[in-house]
Amino acid sequence: MHRILGLDVGEKRIGVALGDESHTLAHPLSTLKRASKKEDFARLAALCGEHQIEKIVCGLPRTLRNEEGPQARRVRRYAEELSAAILVPIEFWDERFSSIDAEERLAAASRKPRDKGAIDAAAAAIILQEYLDSMTNDQ
Repeated sequence: MHRILGLDVGEKRIGVALGDESHTLAHPLSTLKRASKKEDFARLAALCGEHQIEKIVCGLPRTLRNEEGPQARRVRRYAEELSAAILVPIEFWDERFSSIDAEERLAAASRKPRDKGAIDAAAAAIILQEYLDSMTNDQ
């Protein structure tokens, strides 16, 4: 069975999470420091190949009014270009509060909450876990 990759795309970093083969659990995988799109896409393509990724779930930062603001439009464009470049389908998932939630969870686990990379990877795991949970609830 193939896996699903979760992304939390920010302006400086991309948090990456990996789902297990049963599509039940997500865990933080890594954080990529943003470079050029070409470099970003190459690194993400390598991760997709290494982990046999069938789909990417990308967090979409919607507003409190459930609208797509400028940041959501940037993430959507980036993800659509990524999907075309690496030929892996991408679905979007509402990521409101995922970074705050990640920071709180890391602090509760007594990890340094100021570690931005850990926060980004944890946020990607939260986004992916919510998506995986919704798949289970839909069945």
